[in-house]
Amino acid sequence: MKALAALALFAITTAIAQTPATPASLAGDSSITVRSNLVVVPALVRNRSNQLVYTLKAEDFLLTDNGVEQSLRLEEDTGDQPIALVVCVETGGSGSKHLYDYRNLTAMLETLVVGVEHQVAVVGFDSTATVLHGFTPRLDFIANSLNEIDPGDEGAAILDGLATSIDLLRKQPANYRRAVLLISETIDQGSHTKLEDAVRAVSDTNTVIYSIAFSSSKADLGHEATKFGSHFSPPLPPGPKHGCFSRDLGTDADGKPIQADESKAAQNLNCIEEVFPPLRLAKLAEIGARDALRQNVSESVAKLTGGESFEFKDGTTLQEDLLTISNHIPNRYVLSFHPQSPSMGFHTLSLRLRDRPGLSVEARDGYWVEDPDKSQP
Repeated sequence: MKALAALALFAITTAIAQTPATPASLAGDSSITVRSNLVVVPALVRNRSNQLVYTLKAEDFLLTDNGVEQSLRLEEDTGDQPIALVVCVETGGSGSKHLYDYRNLTAMLETLVVGVEHQVAVVGFDSTATVLHGFTPRLDFIANSLNEIDPGDEGAAILDGLATSIDLLRKQPANYRRAVLLISETIDQGSHTKLEDAVRAVSDTNTVIYSIAFSSSKADLGHEATKFGSHFSPPLPPGPKHGCFSRDLGTDADGKPIQADESKAAQNLNCIEEVFPPLRLAKLAEIGARDALRQNVSESVAKLTGGESFEFKDGTTLQEDLLTISNHIPNRYVLSFHPQSPSMGFHTLSLRLRDRPGLSVEARDGYWVEDPDKSQP
């Protein structure tokens, strides 16, 4: 596998038709459209010593899409494709303390795009997201933009920053591999983008997100998460009476009403058959993705897209993290499959190894397919 194969990760590499979206439109009724007949799943494999393993074949992997096993192939020689990368940095909130660290970023970006045709852009965000520099192949221009960032306000609209970044990437040629480098705190503060729209945006199967995060304060953790509503918001529709997710708990085997403290165990028994169908599993996975975004945006978006998340401590660890990313990129497996009867909506992916004890695999855990007719004028 060639260097930078993994910035290809992330792709639906054949026909992609999408409706451009900004943070404002994502918060409204418009939807993101992704048409695909090829889904690409990047995978990183390690042994018990945490060393990378890169000698496996397609038949060593088992992947399910909404619970249905898929036929996989291993993509080769993807590293020569051009790359579009958005550097999305927090300039407000806790990010204002790290502006100096961003000034050393450009030299490290060269390790991610060297040797291939590339376009790089910069998005900054505090309470609002702003394009600080449009796409350019000139990394010296990117350096100037990063060096001249002024401290922002107290906001940290991470989801709006990501929405703006992904919107920029959609406008790049279809043959470009697309990635976002997100440098932010962990908890969103002030975005207008709704959680369900954020899941659709970051589940765009043509974009991978690498995140490097500094911690939000404990006060922010408690305060900002509540802005997104209840634990399951919007709630999962109730199932049949007395069944899974029913609000009427029904009776036990002796005909006695089930008490509230017994409801979880009783309903879990009824949930098995109802939750098992693939579309139900996908709905639960979508809700889980929204819930994860409440808890830790940076880590969650990386997991959804097949990227990686790192902890930001200082400028030194930032350099180390980027070196790790550049080392992992050429050693990722790029697996692909044609979905069997693909349904609209969120798809949950599960990738594991066949008969390979002692090895672990990391890969994207979902993607989104929207009904193409919904976004057409």
